[in-house]
Amino acid sequence: MIMKRVIFVAMAVLVLSGTAFSQSIVPAEWKFLQGDKQEYIDSALNDYWWKDISPLTVWERQGFQGYDGFAWYRVKVVVPAKMKKIAYKYGGLMLNLGKIDDADETWFNGHKVGATGVMPPDYAGAYDVQRTYLIPPEYVQWGKKNTIAVRVYDAGGDGGIYAGPAELTNRGNPDLLTLGTAFTEQDMIIKGSPDLEIPVTLKNEFKKKYRGAITLKIMTDFGEEFHKDYREVAVKKMSTGRFVFRVGNLKPGFYKATLSLESKMGNKKHSFNFGYEPEKIVSPADPQPDFAEFWQRAKAELATVDPQYKMIRIDSLCTEQHNVYLVEMRSLGNALIRGWYRVPVKPGRYPAIMQVQGYSSVMVPSYVNYGDDIIGFGLNIRGHGNSRDDVNPGFPGYILTNLEDKEKYIYRGAYMDCVRAVDFLCSRPEVDASRIAVEGASQGGALTFATAALNNDRIAVCAPQVPFLSDFRDYFKVAVWPGNEFVELIDLKKMLTWDEAFYTLSYFDIKNLAPMIKAPMLMGVGLMDEVCPPHINFAAYNLVTSEKRYIVYPYAGHGLPGHFYEAKLEWIRTKLGLK
Repeated sequence: MIMKRVIFVAMAVLVLSGTAFSQSIVPAEWKFLQGDKQEYIDSALNDYWWKDISPLTVWERQGFQGYDGFAWYRVKVVVPAKMKKIAYKYGGLMLNLGKIDDADETWFNGHKVGATGVMPPDYAGAYDVQRTYLIPPEYVQWGKKNTIAVRVYDAGGDGGIYAGPAELTNRGNPDLLTLGTAFTEQDMIIKGSPDLEIPVTLKNEFKKKYRGAITLKIMTDFGEEFHKDYREVAVKKMSTGRFVFRVGNLKPGFYKATLSLESKMGNKKHSFNFGYEPEKIVSPADPQPDFAEFWQRAKAELATVDPQYKMIRIDSLCTEQHNVYLVEMRSLGNALIRGWYRVPVKPGRYPAIMQVQGYSSVMVPSYVNYGDDIIGFGLNIRGHGNSRDDVNPGFPGYILTNLEDKEKYIYRGAYMDCVRAVDFLCSRPEVDASRIAVEGASQGGALTFATAALNNDRIAVCAPQVPFLSDFRDYFKVAVWPGNEFVELIDLKKMLTWDEAFYTLSYFDIKNLAPMIKAPMLMGVGLMDEVCPPHINFAAYNLVTSEKRYIVYPYAGHGLPGHFYEAKLEWIRTKLGLK
């Protein structure tokens, strides 16, 4: 299993403006330190020597690429004394940190004020959850510096505080109202009757009765209004009211809902998505007549390329348990591609997990640490990471490269890079070639589909997450990107027609490859994913005929919570016959 380190984040000095309901924006530079010591909570700690970091984006984009585990963020906040009266009236200040990948624990002047997710050993991530914590007024040193310390644990991929800016404000009327839903379906995937009851909750922390109105608006994921309803509500003081909105005639698909609460006592909004019978979504495969022959020919062409495998041991990354190698090989068109190979030192034959990457991302050695009894191989396809020597279209625009010619389109080579990577694994004596798994997210999810389809006699297990490159005609309707890049190429530059574009894309659409897959599949889905919406995930998934299952995270976007990665690895290990 991937072992993580802890990061606490220490925040730089933040001075609030003097108005009672003022909002503070965290400065561009915070203090950051990798590691995990409880003393980092201490207000008197000197964090001057810690590294500067922005809290607006993940730490991988700020010089800490490939780091997973624990860390600290810290900041000192001067809270004006003029905020004190209102803070005591409404019960404190509100600290909004944005989102944190994956789990956090937050302290204010040494007092723990909140936690989201669960720290190891019972780790559960909360990648896509907004962090808003109540600071009791008695914790605040009015007119003086206050220390906020945030302990972060990241289980894989990106990590740290992001999606800010951070705010520290007086608690006001809206903070005394909590609007939400109480679905019995934890993943918010509805099955059975097309008539749905949406359970709505409204928590009233005012010391008087609340009266207002709730509006429910539901849109399809294609942007069409599906349902709208309105009702007046009343909730007794210091209590929670429960209401039901009824929606009928649901069709298989996904829906975006917004609850809006309005009154003189405060306004609130709560957005959520839900799915109805997603396995009944119909998006027929549309392969060209020569689809199978096209891919047979591509693999035959690849077979004529001498792979010239080269393994370079990286001593600095090796341990007593594992050796780590940089692997070089030649792929379609004689393009040089590379990957990272992590193999147990103990002699034997081991199952292997191949990881394929997201769009424009860089595969690094730490991503393929799957445990002491398994081989990990992380591939950088052409034009990504350290595989840009011969093919490097760059970003944006990678997805458009040679779109006018299916024989030269960028993903023909990229899919063959994945086939060549499987060739490499099968060539290694320490790899049990009957137990090879493939997994990846986003573009990596699409590459997982492609690898499992085009190597259906060699891939034993596959686990795509939020897969890309699916159901293009609908994809461009339910998401802004990458369709906007195609609009520029086709409608503005007039370089080819939409029919010509969809013709080429049909050869690379993973829904057309899906029926070829024979391996068991586990798919991870973020119900609020705006990049690869769940509609396109299920368009391909529903055409897979092998054993399959999915896990949906209702409040996750394009990144899944860390506990999915634990569940995924446990599932893969079970399928590969490991304990």
